[in-house]
Amino acid sequence: MPDTTTNPPRVFLHVPVALTEARAASGVAGAPLAAAVERLRGDAEAVLDAGPFTVVHPEWVAPSGDPHDYYSFGPYWWPDPASADGLPYIQRDGEMNPVADAGNWQAIFGLSDTATTLAEAAWFTGDARYADRAAVLLRAWFLDEATRMNPHLEYGQAIPGRVTGRGIGIIDTMRLVPLIDAIGLLAEFPCWTRTDQEGVEEWFRAYLTWLTTHPYGLQEREEKNNHGTWYDAQVAAFALFVGDDPLARQTIQRSITKRLAAQVADDGSQPEELWRTRALTYSVFNGLALVNLATLGDRVGVDIWRSPAHGTPSLLRMARWLAQYADGSPFPYKQIVEPPVEPFVMLIRRCANAYQDDALEAALDGITGFDRGTDRVQLTFPRTAAASSNAAPTCG
Repeated sequence: MPDTTTNPPRVFLHVPVALTEARAASGVAGAPLAAAVERLRGDAEAVLDAGPFTVVHPEWVAPSGDPHDYYSFGPYWWPDPASADGLPYIQRDGEMNPVADAGNWQAIFGLSDTATTLAEAAWFTGDARYADRAAVLLRAWFLDEATRMNPHLEYGQAIPGRVTGRGIGIIDTMRLVPLIDAIGLLAEFPCWTRTDQEGVEEWFRAYLTWLTTHPYGLQEREEKNNHGTWYDAQVAAFALFVGDDPLARQTIQRSITKRLAAQVADDGSQPEELWRTRALTYSVFNGLALVNLATLGDRVGVDIWRSPAHGTPSLLRMARWLAQYADGSPFPYKQIVEPPVEPFVMLIRRCANAYQDDALEAALDGITGFDRGTDRVQLTFPRTAAASSNAAPTCG
């Protein structure tokens, strides 16, 4: 097993010290975290042969004709039954078109989930097979000439009969945010070379330039809901990954007023997400982006956890508002699908850690599907007093 005791991993959404302590604790036979490691190992074994995932797809070629251009359809857009050819598509909010849930959309989800699982399993177990496979998947998406994605998103979330791409499509690449930490976990393994690291950083640097200069990126930056929040989270995370701390700091500082203050109401709800047909899903989704920005802010000296400076911090209000529905209590807004489990767990745990809030921590037990003995969050965001590198004070 690689020794990271004196050299914690280069991660941004996770807390390096907390990860290192959790791994040390999980390696003791019969330790409470041992069961979580075994579950993680099982998850990794289940996807060890998955992929590679790439944008090169025989049925999904972007209007440019370049098979390396990412291409997806808006997930809630459907053929118009009143039109002979179904065009132009019409919107049915919250209802996933199964055709859209395929191709490049499915590939980027598969890459993110699989590579992250394998990298985490490799780091916690020391099994190089998982690291080797994660490296193969990352190279296929970012580096290999035959399959790499071009670093732009001009054809994301197209709508047949309307547009070939939209700024809104940038939400798709929020799935790349966890990968920067997965890459950090691979750094101690021989399979991940300096050439790999430099090549992936070059890719993200090019994509970051596109995000911050292309009209689609500039449009998404001005979105007032989860799209704008995840745009900021992507820019900040990718900027930190490539070493552009000033851009990360500027983006995170701006998000205090542009996202946090504007999106979280006095009662902790997020009005911009409540009109959706998946109101709880999108509240959790946007909330997790805000938590990511707070964690990234720790890296550059921007304190979102304590904002505003007086009264109950916005993120704590937000987490408490969501936590009251963690046990399945009736949700007062529309929610046409089952609420998400993993993002909900991560959001509540990370806020419980940041504020050392026992009531938030207890709310986790009400989430269907959460197992305190084996859930991966026990390893990746362990419940410790050192869980945040800039932990906020306990607030009433």
